[in-house]
Amino acid sequence: MSEEITEAAAQSRASVLRSRAESYVALGRYEAAVSDLTEAIGLIPDNARAWRLRGESHRLIGRYEAALTDFDEAIRLEPDSSYALGSRGQTLASLGRLEEAMADYDHALLLAPESPWILEARANALADLDRFEDALDEHAKIIAMNETLAYSWLARGDLYQRMHLYSEAVDDYGRALEADPEYARAFARRGDALRMMERYPEALADLTRALELDPDNERALAVRGAVRSELGDNDSALKDLDRAIELAPDYVWAYRVRGEILQELERHEDAVADFTRALDLEFGES
Repeated sequence: MSEEITEAAAQSRASVLRSRAESYVALGRYEAAVSDLTEAIGLIPDNARAWRLRGESHRLIGRYEAALTDFDEAIRLEPDSSYALGSRGQTLASLGRLEEAMADYDHALLLAPESPWILEARANALADLDRFEDALDEHAKIIAMNETLAYSWLARGDLYQRMHLYSEAVDDYGRALEADPEYARAFARRGDALRMMERYPEALADLTRALELDPDNERALAVRGAVRSELGDNDSALKDLDRAIELAPDYVWAYRVRGEILQELERHEDAVADFTRALDLEFGES
């Protein structure tokens, strides 16, 4: 009887720990989730959900090998879990193991063919394999599922931008903004695409609107800094880039752009410092 009470208590505690961990993941508190899930697994080792959630927490932290171990166990316990297969695919893709990732995505999509996040992950892997037309086909499927979802348009716009198809990207970001007129990321990304097309006044308007909606968007700040420089307003450009680097001290591109502006202003010592920092961050040079 005592053993039955202990087992019941273990099941109950593990259940609560798993539930709390799920909320920790939603809050971005991944270390706390790992702690809860490690205890839950110690109590009840054969619960696939616990292994899957811990794998996802490890993945989001960037501990990919630990994530793979957990996803392998989750899939061993629950072989037809599209979620675990898709998440393992994302982990493999992060490790550069793209063909293995594709196998997981294909399996997951056999089980859940209309799962947008798995389709998007597969599209990203296809793009990394330089199979851009196939990646666009995946995005078309996602958009067809729900044409009113702003993020779906934004994601395809990002792919077009990666392909240097800036006009197509601008169109998709516009569709995202039709679906959500206050979508800061869409304004920021469209502003960047317009910058690449040298449509600087329009880019400035979009980036300024993005920052009205999301003042601490370091990417929008850095891109607006680049645009302001192109428009001849280097003082404002430097303010934007200073703020972007304050928010994201490891932002390589912001250092490079700021360095170029400082060089143009003949502030060569400051320019050298920025270029040196960019090289150190990107290539480990001092």
